[in-house]
Amino acid sequence: MSTELAWTSSACSHIGKVRKINEDAYLDKPHAGLWAVADGMGGHAAGDQASRSIVAALGGVSPAPALGVFVDRVCDCLQQVNQELIAMGAEKHRITGSTVVALLALGPGCAILWAGDSRAYLLRDGALKQLSADHSQIELYVKLGLIARDQAANHPLSNIVTRAVGIHEELDLDRDTIEAQAGDRFLLCSDGLYRHVTHEEIAHLLSIGSTSSAAQSLVDLTLDRGALDNVTVVLIDVADARHAKDSAPHLDDTQPGLSMSEGAGKASL
Repeated sequence: MSTELAWTSSACSHIGKVRKINEDAYLDKPHAGLWAVADGMGGHAAGDQASRSIVAALGGVSPAPALGVFVDRVCDCLQQVNQELIAMGAEKHRITGSTVVALLALGPGCAILWAGDSRAYLLRDGALKQLSADHSQIELYVKLGLIARDQAANHPLSNIVTRAVGIHEELDLDRDTIEAQAGDRFLLCSDGLYRHVTHEEIAHLLSIGSTSSAAQSLVDLTLDRGALDNVTVVLIDVADARHAKDSAPHLDDTQPGLSMSEGAGKASL
């Protein structure tokens, strides 16, 4: 007999210290078992519209009786948004796209879906694991051995993504599944976090305090490092429902960032 799990979460988004508008957006719906981060691209309000469109659409996905059905509904939703953003971009003669990373939970089963370089992590038993693999030009270079991993963050091509919502006619989403355990802590984030904060630092800050305090600590450290881009984090905790403490109900949140910068912070191939 599987243990019933309780899910709680917190999110934090900041425009950063350079951008004029926040192109990031997030979805925080623990009661629906759905969380997401989207990082827009395109400039001149296009990226802002793209990320907002994604989280708004995901917020309307209906509950499902099984994880596989839930995944299909989210994928269908993102495919629909993909077509809408392509049409919007064609009308405005500019790219209107966004990365996306989403966590879906139903019972102990979880699925991670993503396109682009927004990431999903899992902290389990003190060890941090990156669950997603970046769809980026620089990640391709690393895999081919053309550059070292420690050179990637500051490389001139670090902002070039190879997949995103709103770029190609058929959205190519990667997915993975995992069985959640009590004590797990998941992190979804835009690249504005890991450009400034190391894997080890993320692991350390995730291991301290509540979801809200840890989320704020991650954003604060990014700001201390200069925050050249928008930064968004969503933290999700998993607990044994039998031992979960009583707390005030969490208000599901669809947060569309703040707006967007004139210079596009991200580009696509």
